[in-house]
Amino acid sequence: MISYAIVSIGDKASQGKREDKSGAIIKEMFNERAHLIHYETIPDEKDIIQTVLRKLSDTMKARLVLTTGGTGFSQRDNTPEATKKVIEKEAPGFGEIMRTEGFKRTPMAILSRGIAGIRGKTLIINLPGSSRGVRESLEIIMPVLEHGLGILKENKDHDAI
Repeated sequence: MISYAIVSIGDKASQGKREDKSGAIIKEMFNERAHLIHYETIPDEKDIIQTVLRKLSDTMKARLVLTTGGTGFSQRDNTPEATKKVIEKEAPGFGEIMRTEGFKRTPMAILSRGIAGIRGKTLIINLPGSSRGVRESLEIIMPVLEHGLGILKENKDHDAI
């Protein structure tokens, strides 16, 4: 079972002014698939996001980090920029497929700027902030996560979740 972390990014949720529904959906969908080692709600501040992503990858050794929020067009949406500063390799297929398939359900999906990438042996994926967007995006990418994480772990059989 892999270790994973959830980072919910949003100013209001981090201040307790809004319920973190998106993070809860991630937790629900991964309930029996992976072991949650960290769940945190933080403000949409580049430095804070970068610090948390580095800690989860380098110190806590999470195999998968899922962020939610901060991927839109707002001035305060900083998640992709912070993630780019932390990752060593991009994994553009995740963002591309989430936007492409999401667009089939709502044209608003093209407004998401979420990215994905690798830091060490950790895969970091930016999910949208909406609970519906999170659920739909995870349904799209879950079938390839096990294989991708197996390759990342350098398991020759590619079946390492």
